[in-house]
Amino acid sequence: MANSAHSAAPMIYIVDDDEALRSALGSLLRSVGMQVQAFASAAAFLQRAAIDTPSCLLLDVRLQGISGLDFQAELLKSGSTMPVILMTGHGDIPMSVRAMKAGAVDFLTKPFREQDLLDAVGVALEKDRKSRESRQANSGLAARYASLTPRESEVMKLAASGLLNKQIAGQLGTSEITVKIHRGNAMKKMQAKSFADLVRMVQALEPPSS
Repeated sequence: MANSAHSAAPMIYIVDDDEALRSALGSLLRSVGMQVQAFASAAAFLQRAAIDTPSCLLLDVRLQGISGLDFQAELLKSGSTMPVILMTGHGDIPMSVRAMKAGAVDFLTKPFREQDLLDAVGVALEKDRKSRESRQANSGLAARYASLTPRESEVMKLAASGLLNKQIAGQLGTSEITVKIHRGNAMKKMQAKSFADLVRMVQALEPPSS
């Protein structure tokens, strides 16, 4: 359940078993207007209350119970889209490569400069913002598509496949005028600014199979 204390301020989650570092990072991030929640373990992080605001995760690689890299992989498997920044005092190239391949925004080696951390957090929050906008746009597209009648949906897909109104009419066993009406209704309900815009919407609803 979402936290009722919703705020537009970014939320930065910190998972590190070093209490002094958690405190230092929290002070730094709060000084630039961000909210912070810090946890000593991955298990404690998973117990947090959900907050609907831009966010990212600062994750230490060396944790008790599960490594940061393994925890990053588990988050991905669970469908989490929260950007992750890995931190470690014992990193090497293979660890860095694994983290970045898994989608980490950055891999910071301790001790790191405060500005390097803030820069990485800025990139992570921008990534999260774009991801949220994309999900919101897709949700709106699906809602508009759901407003179509079955025949309007059918005509829209056939038109987007490249068929002419006359060809669609022949395939559906109806008149060309009726096809034009359904096509116009689909354009209006989908809020398509042009036919090319409508085609892009159909492709977004039904991405080509690989």
